[in-house]
Amino acid sequence: MDISAVNSLSYEEFVEIFGNVVEKCPLVAATVWSQRPFSSISDIETAITDFIDGLPNAGKEGILRCHPDLAGWDLQRGMLTPESQAEQSHAGLTQLEPAEAAHISALNTQYKQHFGFPFIICARMNDKPTILLQLHQRLSNKPAHELVRAIQEVKRICHLRLHGLMCHSGPSHLNSTPPKL
Repeated sequence: MDISAVNSLSYEEFVEIFGNVVEKCPLVAATVWSQRPFSSISDIETAITDFIDGLPNAGKEGILRCHPDLAGWDLQRGMLTPESQAEQSHAGLTQLEPAEAAHISALNTQYKQHFGFPFIICARMNDKPTILLQLHQRLSNKPAHELVRAIQEVKRICHLRLHGLMCHSGPSHLNSTPPKL
């Protein structure tokens, strides 16, 4: 999809296509639609990140709470978004042994109790061992630091999803390099 096609999308079409670049947050796409015309994919990404950065902490936490637990109930019930399913599969989280699943579940619970939102990491940029290591390490972060870190991960996920939509006709593209945040 090229940028002129994006700029010609109706509000409904834009939200339908871009409504999940930030997991289960079509409001983000709905908000940035009014900033058309966009000059590039980077322009869309900047509009999205500016919107997220402009939110109060409670709004940022709300965005984080829209994400599923990694290897959690949504995965087990087949209720992940197609994007999350592809991302978790890429990271090796869809084929866990029962003991691994129980371990990740316990860590996810501990993390959510400590921070009030699910552990967020760009699964497509990481593998299972790295994700587990990060989950352990980030549990010791202070809440304000972890909020910033989790939002950085949301932006990485958004970057890859945008590039998947714009450059490769779908969310399954796994090779785009996200920005350094």
